[in-house]
Amino acid sequence: MKRHVDFLSWLHLAWGAMFLLVALAGGALAAGALAISTGTSPVPVRSPMAAQLTALSLVVLSGIALLWALLHLWIGRALGAYRPWARTLALGLAVVNMVLLPFGTALGAYACWVLLKEEGRRVFESPRIGGSVTRDSSRSG
Repeated sequence: MKRHVDFLSWLHLAWGAMFLLVALAGGALAAGALAISTGTSPVPVRSPMAAQLTALSLVVLSGIALLWALLHLWIGRALGAYRPWARTLALGLAVVNMVLLPFGTALGAYACWVLLKEEGRRVFESPRIGGSVTRDSSRSG
């Protein structure tokens, strides 16, 4: 099952990278719309207000895409390190990803399958030695 968790980690990293590209492209488009609205572009402007509204919309959507990308990159790294809290957060992201057809749905379904199986749960359990829980010194909580 560790193989599936590792693959899920890579899928989260890839999904985050794709959303990072979306955020960067949206930011570039927003800068172009802003340039058109301020008149610094050679394109004639019929409605500067529409260009400003477009720029604002693109900035908001790019910000959401950037947040989504950073969340997936963070969770992808934590899943690869088998952090127990990463399993819970990845399941939360999986539920929201289900809405993003078709790739988000596939990622969310696969995440649920991997992380909700008993074998998947055991991957994230702390190792026990002599009945006591040991803590890794590299973890901070």
